[in-house]
Amino acid sequence: MSPSTITALSPLDGRYANKLVALRNIMSEHGYMHRRVQVEVVWFIALSDAGLAEFKPLTTGARAYLLGLVKNFSEADAVAIKEIEKTTNHDVKAVEYWIKSKFEARPELQKAAEFLHFACTSEDINNTSHALQLRSGRDQVVLPGLDRIMLKLREMAHAFADLPMLSRTHGQTASPTTVGKEMANVLVRLQTACERIAAVRIMGKMNGAVGNYNAHLSAWPEFDWEAFSKKIVETPEPLGLGLTFQPYSTQIEPHDYMAELFDAVARANTILIDLARDIWGYVSLGYFRQRLKAGEVGSSTMPHKVNPIDFENAEGNLGLANALLRHLSEKLPISRWQRDLSDSTVLRNMGVALGHAALAQGALLAGLNKLEIDTQALAADLDASWEVLAEPIQTAMRRFGVPHAYEKLKAITRGQSVTAQTLHGLIAALDIPQAEKDRLLALTPASYLGKAAELARRV
Repeated sequence: MSPSTITALSPLDGRYANKLVALRNIMSEHGYMHRRVQVEVVWFIALSDAGLAEFKPLTTGARAYLLGLVKNFSEADAVAIKEIEKTTNHDVKAVEYWIKSKFEARPELQKAAEFLHFACTSEDINNTSHALQLRSGRDQVVLPGLDRIMLKLREMAHAFADLPMLSRTHGQTASPTTVGKEMANVLVRLQTACERIAAVRIMGKMNGAVGNYNAHLSAWPEFDWEAFSKKIVETPEPLGLGLTFQPYSTQIEPHDYMAELFDAVARANTILIDLARDIWGYVSLGYFRQRLKAGEVGSSTMPHKVNPIDFENAEGNLGLANALLRHLSEKLPISRWQRDLSDSTVLRNMGVALGHAALAQGALLAGLNKLEIDTQALAADLDASWEVLAEPIQTAMRRFGVPHAYEKLKAITRGQSVTAQTLHGLIAALDIPQAEKDRLLALTPASYLGKAAELARRV
């Protein structure tokens, strides 16, 4: 059976394949090979400009040709590299041989071919390639996906800033809020989480087999290889990599920045899980309805059902993402002595972790876009919950020195059915200024909102 979306082992490349095209181009093996070619070409061109007598600066045409290999790298090119790997049984060497095969028609490059991958260990290529992948995945997929969710939450925060909603603490009725304020709460949390994700410095090292430039200095002991490496790593693309230079490493870059990045993404995912579960609950309470789509079925046996599947899908995929991200962040910074290969297969699953996160972002946004407010359900719930006014009444009583204020309200509200009449009778009998009585008598569950509306509009 030939591979296809319906025979794919992973649902990311099967059922959900069309939703992850952008991330697949970056984080797949094809994306990994593309970045390896980029790193090899950048190193090669930079060596030609290093002032080494044995490697003269490349011509403009040669540089353009080499950069074209990067710019125009295709799936067919990746397949060709995989064919070479069948012989080499080494993926980085296969990339090197593929690039050298592209030198054959250009004598200038063929003459300098031995400077390709010069003094590099495979991890010099791999760690920088992974860094380029992660930077693109973060900047082109993860953060834009979170930005779209935050834009929707801001829209909802402003649109529903004044719309009262009963709160529930411990699942029980509590001081009212507004729909907009609850959306604002999540938005502010996500803003902080995104700042943490964006702030992670994506790092790369190019210092040889154990991080000491041994091979480099054996060839040119008088050359400042550390400065040269730093320049390549930090010079912006296309003639550099545009990363942050890692000066200390073993054979592998320590991966601490990866752990920091994955932990930051996991924190954002946790906030989204919280949101997905809350919205699910509000749908269950009837506060939100879901916009219908012709032809869709909610249950194979119960025709009436409109299930909150987008939020359930998001929750499930966010959980999968976090399980992988947390393993990545715990495992990758640990390597026996100067290098072991236990990180290699784990690193190949970075795209899987981010894929589940990106899939969840899309599902959550789709769910938010389907929501419609049921104002009648919100109003009815508030009107049936006059007990929540026990808080402002006893607080006002305390202000004016009424003894045992909390206990008096507890006696007539806790575990009991509370009506407006019950509370108004208590208020009328209070020994407090009449103006304060009138203010408390005018209060309803729908108007007891504090600064909720102001806070919602502020974001």
